[in-house]
Amino acid sequence: YGFINTCLKSLVVEKYGEETWEKLRLQAGVQDSFLTFEVYKDEITMQLVDKACKILGMCHRASKMNQPGEYFFEFCKRSGYHHMLRTLGGNLYEFIENLDALHSYLSLSYQAKKGTEVLFLLVFPQEMNAPSFRVEKNEDGSMHLHYYSDRRGLCHIVPGIIGAAALDFFNIEISMEIVDQTEEEERTGKKEHIVFLVTQNPVFSYKERNEFSSSPQYLADSEKQIENQLNKEDLEKAKNTIRDRGSSVCPVKKSHWKTIRGIITLGKGKLLRGFDPVYPKSLWIDTKTFCNGLPFHMVFDKEVGQACVKQAGVSIQKIVPGLQTTGISLDHYFSILHPEVPFTISSIQKFINSQFVFQTRREMMPESWKQRPMLELRGQMIWMESLQCMLYLCSPLLRTLHELEERQMHIADIAPHDVTRDLILLNQQRLAEMELSNQLERKKEELRVLSKHLEEEKKKTEALLYAMLPQHVANQLKEGKRVEAGEFKECTILFSDVVTFTNICAQCEPIQIVLMLNSMYLRFDRLTTVHDVYKVETIGDAYMVVGGVPVPVPTHAERVANFALGMIIAAKGVQNPVSGNPIQIRVGIHTGPVLAGVVGEKMPRYCLFGDTVNIASRMESHGVPSKIHLSSSAYQCLKYKNFEMTGRGEIEVKGKGKMHTYFLIRNKTATENEIMGRP
Repeated sequence: YGFINTCLKSLVVEKYGEETWEKLRLQAGVQDSFLTFEVYKDEITMQLVDKACKILGMCHRASKMNQPGEYFFEFCKRSGYHHMLRTLGGNLYEFIENLDALHSYLSLSYQAKKGTEVLFLLVFPQEMNAPSFRVEKNEDGSMHLHYYSDRRGLCHIVPGIIGAAALDFFNIEISMEIVDQTEEEERTGKKEHIVFLVTQNPVFSYKERNEFSSSPQYLADSEKQIENQLNKEDLEKAKNTIRDRGSSVCPVKKSHWKTIRGIITLGKGKLLRGFDPVYPKSLWIDTKTFCNGLPFHMVFDKEVGQACVKQAGVSIQKIVPGLQTTGISLDHYFSILHPEVPFTISSIQKFINSQFVFQTRREMMPESWKQRPMLELRGQMIWMESLQCMLYLCSPLLRTLHELEERQMHIADIAPHDVTRDLILLNQQRLAEMELSNQLERKKEELRVLSKHLEEEKKKTEALLYAMLPQHVANQLKEGKRVEAGEFKECTILFSDVVTFTNICAQCEPIQIVLMLNSMYLRFDRLTTVHDVYKVETIGDAYMVVGGVPVPVPTHAERVANFALGMIIAAKGVQNPVSGNPIQIRVGIHTGPVLAGVVGEKMPRYCLFGDTVNIASRMESHGVPSKIHLSSSAYQCLKYKNFEMTGRGEIEVKGKGKMHTYFLIRNKTATENEIMGRP
């Protein structure tokens, strides 16, 4: 019903707008505004239709149900069923006559669960119970279409669907009117039975009319008329008739005699297009051969209102031994699954164009069958007028070898000419291919999961590698390349150590030292990320960072200075395991040129070389607890960068003689939270 609702929505919105549709939807009790794939109760949809008819000014719902039918037909075409529908028949009568067979095939193929939407013509989801059609030709060329459905009210959508199919497939316009409407008792339970009178008119343009005059159907009609004249008149009159038909029948270049020879066979003068079968005077097949050649067939007649068995194929006798007794009632051993009709000749005759599906009755089967699934048969009914009997030509309804084994049957039980053999084997091959495909999919999924885990492990490995080496250096090493040393004309190096670290180590357990250093280094490591400086290494209590290496930046001195201020603050949060007070650190900073490169192959390290490293280390060792000691070059870089600094004066530096140094006090513009990278 979602298709009907969607079409109604488009009609109302187009004319009255979205607000009117929402009002209509709420009045009808539909809570969801997106209706396309919803399944609604019949009452809700009919309320929606009635409300829409009032808004659209329609006096009756039937007048507006055509458009949902046309919409649904177009939807089926777009969904891939166009060719399947188009090949059902060569005319509208054959098309409608074969709809039930199509529904039967699709319902058996999809094995859908209750409420599942399957997109094919006129199938509405109620446990896949499709409507049924029966068509009768009238002498005047019109037809009576019998429509059976489990649901009331849907008959008005049928003209839209059939009309759209007639126009699209056969280029004819039809008119359909209801001539009878009853509660049908012919089928199991009460079903709605609607009888439509269908009249049809071809729709031709001038060009199409000319094409039609030379079409095979038109030629066949012309030849039929000629054949009648040949039976009454001589060949010369047939020649004149062909000439009178003009060039629309045969090309002008051919002579009339060639034309006649082209449509008449040599010998008895029968028209090729007017096929008339020839039957033998007697049937050249004995009873035994017939029952063996068609192992699944039954012949029954109507005696005292019952379907009494007259003969049966050998395989069906083997499965249902009761059929070996002629004259038994067929409905004692079988029930009709499709179409849902009583087991009487008269009811079966009304639906003789449908595929019939029989199922064995469990209570009548031999003991060996009690625990097996019941056997289903599918085939066609043929009424034999001369014998007043019905012939049921059928095959076991089996799809896989598993179903065959469940019923303890064998391929040999099925006739070699029966395509059921091929169907089972081909389907088994398809299932094997599907299982192989599923295995490949499972392997693919396993590989995807493994690949995902591998990628996660790779990221962890890379994160660990990038923590030890600069990223570009690490990438070069992964690629097996040799990393060349690089010269940096100006960078800023920082060293720090813990005051009285030797005394602390002498008075504490090793684990306490490890915990203290780990607590301090975790704080320092976070600050390297905050200020974007590179951690070179740690040796014992010494911590070394550099700014401007390995990526040169003009703000290297400011970054290292802010990092140093953060170190002093962070150290106050680390406890001295001996005294219980916060630890004190010394920090030294120097700016100058360095050479940087990777040394070693096993556990390679990115190291800095040059006098700048030595001076920075001297600034730390000659520093004061909880102070940041600056060299003259570092002071010059920070002099105009909003930092407060004070001079220390000249001091004697080991190996360097006298040097003028400074202390870094604070950043004039940055708050403590900004220095520490806090929110």
